Amino acid sequence: MPNRRSVLLAGLALPALARPGFAADPIRIGMTQPLTGAVAASGNYVANGAKIATEALNRAGGVLGRPIQLILEDNKSNPREAVASVEKLVLSDKVPVLIGAWSSTFTLAIMPKLIEYKVPMVVETSSAARITTSGNPWVFRISPTSEMEALAFAEQLSKFDPPIRKIGFLSVNNDFGRGAAEKFSAALAAKGIAVGRTETMTPDATDLAAQLTALKQTDSDTVFVTTGVEQTTLALRQAVEQRLGKRIVTTGGAFPDQLIANPLPAGNESFHILFYAPWFPERAPHPALAATYTEEWKKKGWEFAGLTEGFRGYDAMLTVAEAIRIAGKAEPAAIRDALWKVRIPGVNGDIAFQKEGPAGQESGQNRPNVTILKLSEGKTSLL
Repeated sequence: MPNRRSVLLAGLALPALARPGFAADPIRIGMTQPLTGAVAASGNYVANGAKIATEALNRAGGVLGRPIQLILEDNKSNPREAVASVEKLVLSDKVPVLIGAWSSTFTLAIMPKLIEYKVPMVVETSSAARITTSGNPWVFRISPTSEMEALAFAEQLSKFDPPIRKIGFLSVNNDFGRGAAEKFSAALAAKGIAVGRTETMTPDATDLAAQLTALKQTDSDTVFVTTGVEQTTLALRQAVEQRLGKRIVTTGGAFPDQLIANPLPAGNESFHILFYAPWFPERAPHPALAATYTEEWKKKGWEFAGLTEGFRGYDAMLTVAEAIRIAGKAEPAAIRDALWKVRIPGVNGDIAFQKEGPAGQESGQNRPNVTILKLSEGKTSLL
């Protein structure tokens, strides 16, 4: 169970205090995110969540009597740049721990460097199974895998009326998109649902007419869309233009925030698998913590719907800080060992790691919360 120190880390205690005067040097925590490029919106949301968690930690006294300093690098929505950003953070900035890197493709590219430099990384978003099953003992993931997400969705099928009978996919052509299509196909086929056509798109594609036309011609009643928030929004708008005529469900926690202020035409609705629904903080596993996170975000004047992904950075920063506290020092191997002992509340539920992967080389995997949100005419509701 979370103790008082864990609640303090979450920023619930003494929220109005000014930052104390620290005598010691800061503890640097490295983060790599796509701040520019195809999935920049999501990367900036996650980075902003980490920023407000850093502020909360420092208001509460920092860690080990030292302030936390977030060192943020742009991986430019590119796996090669993701590797370069980690090289800089570890070799130049000398960070003892990392957070990253949004996309499964970026994270998988980074993982050999974690072994080479012996630096742990808390994975805040990436969902590909290989991240925690390939035998990398420096990886600790707080986000759900695509399989976990799919299985959680499958348990809520009875909420859909009319029922889901046959599914299709529109997926970004990378580890994230392909993995989601594979795992959702398996989970829903096990429930007796037929699996139809899969269409793919490059991460930077803006014209999805060909893919949507192909899906329109199938007898699927539901299409799962897996990509970043920018492309998700395009897909939903173009589906209306193409008169797709099928239920759309988005996966991976990306929410098309533009459709709140500028909704789709009346009569169109969509469904979104999220891990935190900020419109309903009282329904989160830890309502007080979720409300605090949400209020701190709103004070910044940031896009409200960005809260659906920003919590990843917030929870990741709290996780890293708690590991450093347990370790008693800001050294990579000590932090890695301490991550196995972390037990704290997060915006998306309790954070604790289970072992996945080959014996002796296990990665850590958390079991977070999954929610389904309905969006209709700019209004949100829980399914």
